[in-house]
Amino acid sequence: MTMSAPSRLARLLNLVPYLQTRPGIRVAEAAGELGVTEAQLRDDLTLLWMCGLPGYGPGDLIDMSLDEETVTITFGAELNRPLRLNSDEALALIVALRLLAETPGLRDVDAVRRALAKLESACGDAAAAAGRVEVSLRAADGWVPQIRNALRHQRALRITYYTAGRDASSERVVDPMRLLVVDDFTYLEAWCRRAEGMRRFRLDRIDALAELEDAAAPPPQARPSDVRAGLFQPSDDQPLVTVRIGRDSRWITEYYRCEDVRAESDGRWLVSLRASNLDWAARFALGLGADAQVVAPAELADRVAGDVRAALAAYDESDG
Repeated sequence: MTMSAPSRLARLLNLVPYLQTRPGIRVAEAAGELGVTEAQLRDDLTLLWMCGLPGYGPGDLIDMSLDEETVTITFGAELNRPLRLNSDEALALIVALRLLAETPGLRDVDAVRRALAKLESACGDAAAAAGRVEVSLRAADGWVPQIRNALRHQRALRITYYTAGRDASSERVVDPMRLLVVDDFTYLEAWCRRAEGMRRFRLDRIDALAELEDAAAPPPQARPSDVRAGLFQPSDDQPLVTVRIGRDSRWITEYYRCEDVRAESDGRWLVSLRASNLDWAARFALGLGADAQVVAPAELADRVAGDVRAALAAYDESDG
């Protein structure tokens, strides 16, 4: 079974004080009491060895005595002490929780609000100061109440949507299925009647939205997508783009999912990745500037070269 990051974090935070009250406990016994396998517990203990206080030197990291059978925490990085916040830390946490409570798609908003109420009650002046701070999501998320209402009443929506890949806006009727937040952006996932397929619409690109009298009626094949690995899922039917990049553009290998990265003798890298379409790929390559050269496909290389020539010609005309 795959353990989610939040649940593992909660277990790790509880693990140190638990072990500090049970020095020398057998690993098998601790695993049984914590409801995990012995292998998982040893993985957690290995991770704890790399956690600790700011500075992260040998005297700052959690330390323990771990052998084949038992474990003893010898330094717990003060995780057993009650958390004490200064006024600035309390203010920041209150504001963050208020913003989190307004986030679309949050599963357990009641838990966030309960935690916020307890924190505001305990923090006094900091809570009063936070009350003077206006907390709101980006303006685009103003569509959220209307979308939630359509979801609740199972109504179709008419939207005017800007598609960045084509640099064009279009009107379409959609059957809304859910709101989701990925990488700090809020999306409406819906069945698009015009495209006859599932689509995700970024709320900050919706120019107009209206609820219709028509009932939302997504077909049986409409299924929400799995976005745990990110929104863009490369496939073999998408164009494979190869660019030669210099040192200043190496960041793309960490930001994008690349199929191949090869170091060349002159220090440049040959990078291949899938693009949703050639329009996006052209903007991507142009954005890298002189530090990148399109190698393939030839159609993209010709297009980018043409765009560069046109830009230089326009610059020469304006300069003259």
